[in-house]
Amino acid sequence: MDDAVNGSEEETKYDLEERLMQFAVRVVRVAESLPHSRTGNHVASQLLRAGTSPLSNHGEAQAAESPLDFVHKMHICLKELRETQRWLTLARNVPLVKPQTKLDALLAETDELVRIFVASIRTSKARQRGGTRSGSKTSHLAQRNPHPPEQPS
Repeated sequence: MDDAVNGSEEETKYDLEERLMQFAVRVVRVAESLPHSRTGNHVASQLLRAGTSPLSNHGEAQAAESPLDFVHKMHICLKELRETQRWLTLARNVPLVKPQTKLDALLAETDELVRIFVASIRTSKARQRGGTRSGSKTSHLAQRNPHPPEQPS
């Protein structure tokens, strides 16, 4: 079958890093679209800080020095996603963006990302305790460190 019609395996592969990149891009666009008022500028600043943080912190988690460090960095991503969710909700409810429903898709993506990080953290903690839950559908979400830290010479 033609890959152009059906999509190649590479295109259908789940890539959390790319998803976080697209999320950050969308947050930046929302922040730039907010009104240039005292409130709009404040919310925009908070959105930019919290909404772009998961991308870089996920990169840090991928380079974690230990399983505990991985979980810690994933928790930072989770906290920032939850904060972003609150700022987006505030921007919708004030409303700083019209129509208010314009932020619904981004809020839904934020919720999905929160769920992914919660599942990944749970899976990682279960692995640290000696195994994953039987039949867990979330174990594939946990990221492993593909590049272990170098040993000092």
